[in-house]
Amino acid sequence: MKRHSFLFMALILALSLALAACSGGGGKSGEGSSGDGTTLEFWTFNELHEQFYQHMAERWNEQNPDRKITLKANVYPYDDMHNKLLVALQSGTGAPDLADVELNKFPNFLKGTPQLVPLNDIVEPELDNLVKSRLDIYAKDGNYYGIDFHVGASVIYYNKELLDQAGVNPDDIKTWDDFAAAGKKVLEATGKPMTTVELNDMWSIWPQVAQAPGSDDLQTADGKPNLTSDVVVKPLAFQQDLVKQGIAVPAPGGGHHAEEYYGFMNDGGAASVWMPMWYMGRFTDYMPDLKGKIVIKPMPAWNAGEPRSAGMGGTGTVITTTSKNQDLAKAFLAFAKLSREGNIEIWKFLGFDPLRSDVWDAPELREPNKFTDYFGEDIFDVLLEVKDEIEGVIVNEQTPPISDAFRTSVLVRILQDGEDPVKVLEETQSQIQ
Repeated sequence: MKRHSFLFMALILALSLALAACSGGGGKSGEGSSGDGTTLEFWTFNELHEQFYQHMAERWNEQNPDRKITLKANVYPYDDMHNKLLVALQSGTGAPDLADVELNKFPNFLKGTPQLVPLNDIVEPELDNLVKSRLDIYAKDGNYYGIDFHVGASVIYYNKELLDQAGVNPDDIKTWDDFAAAGKKVLEATGKPMTTVELNDMWSIWPQVAQAPGSDDLQTADGKPNLTSDVVVKPLAFQQDLVKQGIAVPAPGGGHHAEEYYGFMNDGGAASVWMPMWYMGRFTDYMPDLKGKIVIKPMPAWNAGEPRSAGMGGTGTVITTTSKNQDLAKAFLAFAKLSREGNIEIWKFLGFDPLRSDVWDAPELREPNKFTDYFGEDIFDVLLEVKDEIEGVIVNEQTPPISDAFRTSVLVRILQDGEDPVKVLEETQSQIQ
């Protein structure tokens, strides 16, 4: 798995990749879950997260009548919440008991001595059941400080209707070379591209970079820019070649979260897209006409036997050191996010791929819902197949300038303007350094 370090200064603007997964609400206070027990204050930037925790607080109170809680939840705009929390922790007053901290903001809270409670005593007993790379991204000096909602495993979504027209079986696509060859058949048979690539976001490039074996991705394991290495050059050259051949096209609207893109795909515009598991909700909500046509498969590997997935995006729930009820907060957090019951509820309530891989074959995850209705009942078979191949990513002080460079110039210059990937990446790395 990739190693992770957390060193960089406070980000002013959220990186759009994680926001796409966990976009938030805008400033409301929850009335609190039922019960007259201990009040725990919780801050988040996402109304669905608040609703999930209220739901879990009710279940906690039912099962723990001697330790009831009243969850006082506040939903703030994304930047406001993170800034408010950072100030409260730095000043030592006003912080809640628990809070959601989005992945790209998390390093701000690990600088110096973290004002967060280590969670090792609730995490370590469950490590064998968890996707560890999704805990490492919230860790420092051997301590775990946050627990995510999901794995965010990258998969590929195929439009089987278009593949069938070209006589392509998605199960025969094992490598990216296989993918390109299948794409030629699709283009010749249907006149439509095999896939789309993003120009203004990282969802197309980062999973392909991260899934390469070894400890490096956009950065080296020790946190230096790694843009001129084959790990980065190869995926961009591959994508550029697909575009030149017409096998891929730039995503309408620039990215996979644009209205233009949803309309394009809903009309059968391309035969596939690789995105994290949480993107299922974009299909169900914005591409209804593809219901029953989309199948989920592992991403192709660069070479047979190499990793076929990477974990993308995320939000870690933390407990603050100023909380007067740290033990109760930890027990509740473990119940909500680490327990078998909690992970099943994360799927049922949020539609996320839960951290516990031992629930991926649970019958509750195959019960009918809008996702099984849309994609079929074998969604988690894919995760079970790749559970040991879900690579992590490196996030540190270099992440903001690297991501900004890709989203504002690198991807456009290479994928739209056709410039030499090596030259563009050498220039970008020189500017960042």
